[in-house]
Amino acid sequence: MESVKVIKPGFFTTVQDLGRHRYQNIGISTAGAMDALSLRLANLLVGNEEEDAALEVTLIGPKLRFAGDGAIAITGGDLSPALNGIPVQMWTSIPVGKDDELSFGNCVAGCRAYVAIAGGVNVPRIMGSRSTFSRGHYGGVEGRALKSGDEVPIGNCLFKLNDIEGRRLRPDAIPDYGKDRAIRFIPGPQAEAFIEQSLDQFTSTPYVVANESDRMGYRLQGQQLNHVNGADIISDFIAVGSIQVPANGQPIILMADCQTTGGYTKIGVVISVDLPYVAQKKPRDQIRFEAVDVTYAQDLYRKREKMITGLKLLNRMLPALR
Repeated sequence: MESVKVIKPGFFTTVQDLGRHRYQNIGISTAGAMDALSLRLANLLVGNEEEDAALEVTLIGPKLRFAGDGAIAITGGDLSPALNGIPVQMWTSIPVGKDDELSFGNCVAGCRAYVAIAGGVNVPRIMGSRSTFSRGHYGGVEGRALKSGDEVPIGNCLFKLNDIEGRRLRPDAIPDYGKDRAIRFIPGPQAEAFIEQSLDQFTSTPYVVANESDRMGYRLQGQQLNHVNGADIISDFIAVGSIQVPANGQPIILMADCQTTGGYTKIGVVISVDLPYVAQKKPRDQIRFEAVDVTYAQDLYRKREKMITGLKLLNRMLPALR
């Protein structure tokens, strides 16, 4: 398959990979998939490298037409995908042929789906990544969301399509984005900047995702958090998942397109294994927080990476094209 044609773009469909991670020291945002786990799994299901570029679909999906034979995998939020009008399963490798059309329907769970295509989306790399950073107008397809008529180039598949067809995840490895679960975070680095009552409130009352949320940050509405001596600090490094609290006392979870430094107090940082669950929240969804320590977070991370390593080993066992 050489390309995919965009018939309808959907609400906000972009090219994303795992982002730019070597330029934060000069103020370059990482960008990349909001739900990196789903992107990695989608790629591995179609025989790609886990960091290859795919399509990130937001809330209202696109209609795509395939230019040739290939394989796709759809992961992440359930946006009711269908091939030629017939519903298809997620979290599995699906064969597609010339002029087949992929479309989406209702948003059932989560809000972001990922479409990986065998061979990967083959747009130019900018600073080592194919990810779209729409605020900076670079990466992906002309630094923007896809629009009708775009021809998205696809790279060469590394394996025989017959060997990829039907690959699927174990049910226990599939994230449940419809389940109500607490978002775990590590307190700090400025947890002492908040009064003790606010720290208790942060983990005992839910917050609602505001309409103003986007790929840069999720603004939350709920119990006001009070500072001891104000919200401002000397600007320091920002990690994706940082929970800033400005003077109005309403938390902001910084996401994939966030800035690299900031001058507001941070009450905590969402642990990496829970960032995908944050990424699948949409406006008016609730978020509950639970504090954990670093050791616990690292153990969860190791368990997740062990599962992904198993899928990577399967790819190495596939017979390569000669």
